[in-house]
Amino acid sequence: MKVLTAEFFRSAHGSGDYVRDGRPEVAFVGRSNVGKSSLLNRLLGQKGLARTSSTPGRTQAVNYFLVNRRFWFVDLPGYGYAKAGKEARREWAGRVEGYFAQALPGALVVMLVDGHVGATPLDVQAYQYLSGLGAEIVVAVTKIDKVTRGRWTAVAREVRKTLGVDDSIPLIPVSARSGEGMKDLWGAVSAHFERAQEN
Repeated sequence: MKVLTAEFFRSAHGSGDYVRDGRPEVAFVGRSNVGKSSLLNRLLGQKGLARTSSTPGRTQAVNYFLVNRRFWFVDLPGYGYAKAGKEARREWAGRVEGYFAQALPGALVVMLVDGHVGATPLDVQAYQYLSGLGAEIVVAVTKIDKVTRGRWTAVAREVRKTLGVDDSIPLIPVSARSGEGMKDLWGAVSAHFERAQEN
């Protein structure tokens, strides 16, 4: 899919801010510092569109990006930021749950797992939560450029095993730095849009 236009639309901090205009949505979710913003920028071909930071937990709101004026990319706050207080974690849960309450079952969820670190217990909890909501999920294994190519298959197998993901769920190794896997991830997004149009 060719990206003709991509623009930041708004940050949502509560239920009244969520976009409900009937356009298809792709939600990006993952641990803090897994590389969501970097991946979004690479997919959309714009370096500074989604704000990136080396500080975990920087993305606190639900951020909407309008792509080709036809669909939304949605950057969700990262989970598992260790230094976040109890109140901040409660706010995070409220924002994410509020978003999914209005976005599912229609949205595609791209769940990011750090390929250099592997799937963590927090990733397992997130996957089980999203599965329980009936979300259509694609797992993107990020930072694959930090893993030798000969180990990609083993890393993917380990992530599947840890998350309890069967072969029906797409698992795509990606790198925002090298561009590896971008075409495959766009393929999964396009396939979702085609299915949505049929239904």
